[in-house]
Formats: sequence, structure tokens, C-alpha cells
Amino acid sequence: MCWSAKADLVAGAAVAAVGVACVARTSRGRDVPLAALPLLLGAHQIVESVVWHSGGGGTGPATVAWAVIALPPLAVWVPVGVLCAAPRHARRRLTLPLAAGAVTAAVLAYGLAVRPVTAEIRGHTLGYVVDLPHAPLLVAGYLVATVGSLLLSGDRGLLMLAIPVAVGALVCWALWRLEFVSTWCALAAVCSVVLFRWVRVR
Repeated sequence: MCWSAKADLVAGAAVAAVGVACVARTSRGRDVPLAALPLLLGAHQIVESVVWHSGGGGTGPATVAWAVIALPPLAVWVPVGVLCAAPRHARRRLTLPLAAGAVTAAVLAYGLAVRPVTAEIRGHTLGYVVDLPHAPLLVAGYLVATVGSLLLSGDRGLLMLAIPVAVGALVCWALWRLEFVSTWCALAAVCSVVLFRWVRVR
């Protein structure tokens, strides 16, 4: 979670367990990508616990792994998962967040390939630094892809997931501007509980 290695490890294990339960309860193949999302988010939190243990990670392998999971894949995974699970009438409008996610993921992947990623402990949070050009545009594209796809999903359960994620993103941005990515990813992982409820209702 961004508070300590132990908190990240416990939260990661709990979120991954939610992911296992989500996948196990999924009855439609089209829902599997979204149902499996907590597995990725749980693994991501566990990786962050390793970054904590390495004293912030610097540019170590755990730091790079954290960034590789957090940035390019989620920008595509979420809109693809929503597109698969969405009712037919909503799929056409979901091409916008999917396109935003694809472009954002491509730029992020290139940036991670050619620029270093660093991490440092800042009090009770981890600050990650990736020297990417046009960072505000990339954050906007990332949020359009992830939160935007949920808001446009046409599914009441996914809309209920979008609201806490969007509000959480704003709160994280306001409170921890330098540690936004770390804190928002932790919040998104915790929101997996809402995703589990969506799977149950489906």
C-alpha cells in the first residue's frame, strides 16, 4: 500500500486472493479479463513490497518491474476488459478509451525502454520517477483509458467501480502529487473488492 513493505505485502496477498475468487466465480468468458485484474494488481503490490525492502529500489529490478506492470499494461488491459464485458450497445463508444490506452501504453513502453526508472522512500510513500516527456498528457491518456472506459461501460456495476477509482485518483493527486502513481495504484488495488461484487452480481 504505500505505507510500508509489510502493508504492501499483506494488501497484495489479499487483493490477489480477491482476484482468485473473482476468476473462480466468473461464469462468462467475456468477463475473465476484468475478473483477473485483481490478480495483476495484487502482484503489483507485492512487487512494491520488494521495492520497500530494497530501501526504495533506486533503479533496481523490482523498481523496473513495478513500472512495467503499472504503466503500459493497465492502460490497455482495463479498456480491453471493459470492452469485452460491456453490453453490445456500449461497445462502439468504448473505442475512444481503448485508442487512448493503446497510444498511451505505446509511449509509456518506449519511455520505459529508453529511460531509467527510479524509486525512493518519501516518508510513508514511495516516489517513482520516470523522465517522460509530456507527462501531464500521458497521465490524462492513462485516466481516459482506465477510468473513462469504466464510466462509458454501460454497466451499472462497472460504473460503481469507476466512481471510487475516479474520486480516489483526485484525492491521491491532491494529497500526494509526487507519489500519485504509487498511491493511486494502491487505491485501485483495494477497489478490487468492488470488482468482486460485480462478478458476483453477474
